[in-house]
Amino acid sequence: MSKTARLLRGSGFKVLFKVVALFFVFIAVLGIFGKLRFPGQTRLAQAKCTACGRYRIGKGPCACGRGPRG
Repeated sequence: MSKTARLLRGSGFKVLFKVVALFFVFIAVLGIFGKLRFPGQTRLAQAKCTACGRYRIGKGPCACGRGPRG
């Protein structure tokens, strides 16, 4: 048996590789759920007044009177 094979066999390389692989899978799953967490973000961004930045509730004009429909 070669010197490197004995070193890898005794050092727990496989266990370390599995831990790192599971860590990357966990991070990928977190990223996927992070994107799916707020599916209506674009709709929320459109509900803001372009002049003052406040959220418009309902279909009426903004309270500032300068934004769209106002």
